[in-house]
Amino acid sequence: MALVATPLINTPLGRAWRFLATAFGFVLFGVCGVLFKILLLPYYFRPSDNDLTRQRRARRLVTGSWRLFARYSTATGTVEVHFHGFERLGRQGQLILANHPSLLDVVFILSRVPEANCMVKASLLHNPAMNSQIRACGYVPNSEDEALLVKVHEILQHQCLLVFPEGTRTGWDGTVSFHRGAVSMGLRSARVITPVFVYMNPPNYKKHQPWYRIPRQRPVYHFSVGDDIDPQTLLAEKPLPIAARRLNEQLQQLFNQHSRTPPV
Repeated sequence: MALVATPLINTPLGRAWRFLATAFGFVLFGVCGVLFKILLLPYYFRPSDNDLTRQRRARRLVTGSWRLFARYSTATGTVEVHFHGFERLGRQGQLILANHPSLLDVVFILSRVPEANCMVKASLLHNPAMNSQIRACGYVPNSEDEALLVKVHEILQHQCLLVFPEGTRTGWDGTVSFHRGAVSMGLRSARVITPVFVYMNPPNYKKHQPWYRIPRQRPVYHFSVGDDIDPQTLLAEKPLPIAARRLNEQLQQLFNQHSRTPPV
């Protein structure tokens, strides 16, 4: 239930309320992230447990807090969020590819797919509010070496994996541009590749955008799951380098189409 009536949320008074709610939300998120350093200690030092079992327990704890944060954000009217087709996510061997228009995309997606692994920026390992969560959950720091390919292949044998192929947040012009590496990893190792189209309007929580720059209208998100892609079908037609290039081009076209207009 919203704490502020919908007709008021885009008024000057509603904008002031969203400013206060956003400030408190980010403070709460940061404080909880630091507290997780203590809460997640048991998930670091239990070598008798299976690593994946321990990581999944940590993910349920971490993404449970993210789901509460998502509920807080919608209840206070900070954002409006819609999910479409998420019941098809979370399958073993599934590579989930999503565009990345804002800071909160990963929080909203993983709050609904808690079992998923996730590829994250390596620099986040130096973030005190996030590094404990990344390590305990077994999330994968991005790198450009052969070891990453091996790690991703191992993960996709038993888990699903969320990757943002842009490598950083989408620019202000809204153009989605993928690194081909994510698609190549999917063709090598995934049983199925599934796109998730993220639409957000007005733009907010962009890279280098201060949190306090509150838009006049409440940001609205749509997270829409697209059709599955069978890697084996593509590899049966073309060798890996050609298949990866063509699929990457096709996905960029799809994402540039679906991330600019809300689903009907």
